[in-house]
Amino acid sequence: MVLKTFNVDEATYKKFSALCKSHGMSMSKQIQMFMESVISEEPEAKQEYLEKLDNIRKGKFIQVADFSERYG
Repeated sequence: MVLKTFNVDEATYKKFSALCKSHGMSMSKQIQMFMESVISEEPEAKQEYLEKLDNIRKGKFIQVADFSERYG
């Protein structure tokens, strides 16, 4: 493991730090996973995320072909 220093906008850092804390996530692990996803050819998504995404896709949505006709 290496220790590196990065320059980050303070407001962005504070928001990301708060997000990580509120979800019980390690900030450094999130940065590492981001870096790995950028350098990998096919990043792997967690099974839990894929299941949530599949549930969203199967949600009850109104099919709208033309918004101007439906809401115009």
